[in-house]
Amino acid sequence: MSNRIGKMLAAGALLAASAAALAQGYPSQAVRVVVPYPPGGPTDIVARVIAKQLGDQMGQAFIIDNKSGAGGNLGAEAVARAAPDGYTLLVATTAHAINMSMFKNPGYEVQRDFAPVSLLTQGPLVLVTSMDFPAKNVAGIIALAKSRPGGLDFASSGNGQSTHLAAELFASAAGIKLTHVPYKGSAPALTDVVAGQVPMMFDTMLSAMPFVKSGKLKALAVTSPARSPAAPDVPTVAESGLPGYEAFAWNGLLAPAGTPSAIVERLNTELKKALELPAVRDTFAAQGFVAAWTSPKETANYIHNEVEKWRNAVAQSGAKVE
Repeated sequence: MSNRIGKMLAAGALLAASAAALAQGYPSQAVRVVVPYPPGGPTDIVARVIAKQLGDQMGQAFIIDNKSGAGGNLGAEAVARAAPDGYTLLVATTAHAINMSMFKNPGYEVQRDFAPVSLLTQGPLVLVTSMDFPAKNVAGIIALAKSRPGGLDFASSGNGQSTHLAAELFASAAGIKLTHVPYKGSAPALTDVVAGQVPMMFDTMLSAMPFVKSGKLKALAVTSPARSPAAPDVPTVAESGLPGYEAFAWNGLLAPAGTPSAIVERLNTELKKALELPAVRDTFAAQGFVAAWTSPKETANYIHNEVEKWRNAVAQSGAKVE
């Protein structure tokens, strides 16, 4: 029996040594980071900051691959089916939790098909309108929507995105009708809001605030319970007449399920270093995001809670995508 135990201990030590060697040698080639949205949007901006920093730290290029479509599902499904070797990663968002109840068949299961690495950022959304939009605040939007039989149009970065559900929750709370106009990412949606093609949008501060600061959009409210340090003069939706309303956007890094834990831990360790850098934190904070490192286990728990939270929100809104 003692000889058998000795062999088991030796085998365990060998596996531990192999895992350590695997992590130490990773990455030995370029890593593909799939962003399931077009270039220029908030997820793309976050991904490029992180990819550059990881590349600098780990000595190999982390190459952004924008694979947009189906509300973020196309890129997520591609990563779920990729080899679990650490060389294909996904920058996931709130949408990937929402899509579990929003889509009948998204092509993946976010809690089953991925190995969580860490969160990257968290932050509120901001309600923006075109400069010539007559409403000057939340009360004005509600009054205008109630005066129009068809309600008001709103843009989003795609079906099932936080930018979509935040507006659906807003409409439900306010008792108004809003018509969804989905786009393939924040960048094209914001372009049309600036042009007045669609009057309003809930978007991340990271992508929307530059347009506000340059005088191309009006910011009427933020979706966090308290005002954002990045826009202290912009009131919250809750204080503007809809108490209890809140919505957040987040980004996280996921690997395909089955990726060796040694590689997941190595990535997590490097992300912790990256997200603690003042330059990285300041870049995100200036646009309303907080750098949000979490352990793999904490990331898994967070995503689980988000799936449940947004399941209720989708049911309440009645929103659905086939």
